[in-house]
Amino acid sequence: TLKAKEVNISLITGEEEIIDEDSTHISSTIEMMNSSIEVDVAVIDEIQMINDRDRGWAWANALIGVPAKRVILTGSADALDAVTKLCEYLEEPLEVIHFERKNELKVLTNPTPIKSIEKGTAIVDFSRRDVLGLKQQLSSRYDVSVVYGNLSPEVRREEARRFREGKSDILVATDAIAMGLNLPIKTLLFSKDNKFDGLRRRELLPTEVAQISGRAGRYGLEEVGYIGALDKKSLETISSKFYTPLTPIKLPFSVMASLEHVMLIGEILETTNLSIILNFFADNMEFEGPFVAANIDSMLEIASIVSEYDLDLKTRYYLACAPASISSPYIESVFHRYIRQLEAQQSVKYIPPRDLPKYAQTNEMMLNAEDRVREISLYLWLSFKFPDFFPDTDKAIEARVRLNSFIESSLKQGNLVKQCSRCGKVLDFTYRFSICDSCFVKGRRGNRERNSRGRTHNRHR
Repeated sequence: TLKAKEVNISLITGEEEIIDEDSTHISSTIEMMNSSIEVDVAVIDEIQMINDRDRGWAWANALIGVPAKRVILTGSADALDAVTKLCEYLEEPLEVIHFERKNELKVLTNPTPIKSIEKGTAIVDFSRRDVLGLKQQLSSRYDVSVVYGNLSPEVRREEARRFREGKSDILVATDAIAMGLNLPIKTLLFSKDNKFDGLRRRELLPTEVAQISGRAGRYGLEEVGYIGALDKKSLETISSKFYTPLTPIKLPFSVMASLEHVMLIGEILETTNLSIILNFFADNMEFEGPFVAANIDSMLEIASIVSEYDLDLKTRYYLACAPASISSPYIESVFHRYIRQLEAQQSVKYIPPRDLPKYAQTNEMMLNAEDRVREISLYLWLSFKFPDFFPDTDKAIEARVRLNSFIESSLKQGNLVKQCSRCGKVLDFTYRFSICDSCFVKGRRGNRERNSRGRTHNRHR
């Protein structure tokens, strides 16, 4: 938006830095907020995220630590009480300005089945598999844009641009749509009323429904926005949650284990084992004021890996903070290679993908491309922390452009298929398993026969 108004601005995220030497503004992800640069004004958006289980610490850190003469917070009303108490604790004055939505938002009275969806509609689901499954259902009648978490920011922006400019008819997205995208959505439909939050499957919260619903009928784009659901049960839940008053966010706020915390605890415990240090932080750290140790499960998972290698504590800490999606076997293997080379004090070369086809024809090809983009994000993040050991940033950025173009082409084709990993049978995208029912039954039958032969052989012996 600022660049469109010819404002010189730099962009800093965990994956890239686009620096304008003449910039008067800096836009960054919340985790990359620079506390060493004094500024006149800082804007912290989506302040209600301070209550997020995994990332809330970053909003708390920014609010407390940003070196600005004036801090502007924007967000939903459920954060007001907690932010007010935090400002009182910090002895900082707070001016509150309430804004009302300028156009109407209505809940549809009847569910909207897939076959009745109109152009300009956005559908929200909560998993990559289900988003691509919906795209598969709709692609025979519509040009469909998709947005989900595995996609790089560049691809998400491109998919959003296609929808915004009318080059696609329908947008299917995860709840990533609720953050930072201003789109001409007339009607927003929920595909279901529940999500898996990393711990359990649960109904959507009123604040989540409000956040997502707010994307419909954006002011200046649509006079009225409509929200609904694909089925009756989900619509009843969404309607109930939409009209439920938001519960105020409660204290305390999360504090992440900093490098200073880790080094101090390491000295006290006389250890450089990061897992031991982080567990001590989680179990024993107490803070003055309305603060508590943040959830560090993801750091602990990576700490168990880096503790296997002969590295100094500072290096282990930075590696544990890296955006390494080790739930992916490919990313985990790449991460181990990077750590081994750091341990050996060797330069880490980026290995680009070989020639790519025009577009992915299977889900596996698409997943592989998404993993390769996440590998680049990891490489670039590590290059900021260890610039002497990760020199191939230009090569990685060039490969990311190619991979993003490949993913964009694949999404536009609309003919991705999911196949049984054994027989190659085409499966529905929402099918949960990697092999079809027939192969599963054959596998069980074969196991029983092998077990039976084994028992007969043992009896004869």
